[in-house]
Amino acid sequence: MHKKVKMYPCVKVDQNYILAAAKSYQTVVEVSATPEQIFEVFEDEAAWQTWAIPIKRVEWTSPKPYGLGTTRTVEMIGLTGDESFIAWDYPRHMAFCFTQMSATLIESFIEDYVVTPLSNGNTQVQWTMAMTPRGYGKITMTLFGPFMRVSLQLMLNSFKRYTNQRFSE
Repeated sequence: MHKKVKMYPCVKVDQNYILAAAKSYQTVVEVSATPEQIFEVFEDEAAWQTWAIPIKRVEWTSPKPYGLGTTRTVEMIGLTGDESFIAWDYPRHMAFCFTQMSATLIESFIEDYVVTPLSNGNTQVQWTMAMTPRGYGKITMTLFGPFMRVSLQLMLNSFKRYTNQRFSE
């Protein structure tokens, strides 16, 4: 996937990092799908570019079955990142962090997804994104920080629409 872009190392973090990150954003939706179906969407590399607007391509660089230590590369608008999964509790929880990226704006980055079945047959998906910017990233995060939570909610709403439609038959 890499188009021979220069990659810069990121500080690899664990799940506790969410509490210590300089910037953290969280959003929640209720989806009309089972936890297993939610994970089916998470594992579908083509689905990410459908609901997560900045993502252009996802490539799993570890074979199935996916789990703790699985890796993938994600190409986004203006950025490529290599990720390592630091949590994988199918079908309840997954989290990954950047190990390296094609820009120097972020020192460390994590996404955490908690999937909880509800008594009404639906599933709650909680998405947390946390990061510590560096260099010029400190300025851009200050400017665009207020829009991050809204953007995250818009993408998770898109995830909900995509998933509901995918499993409505």
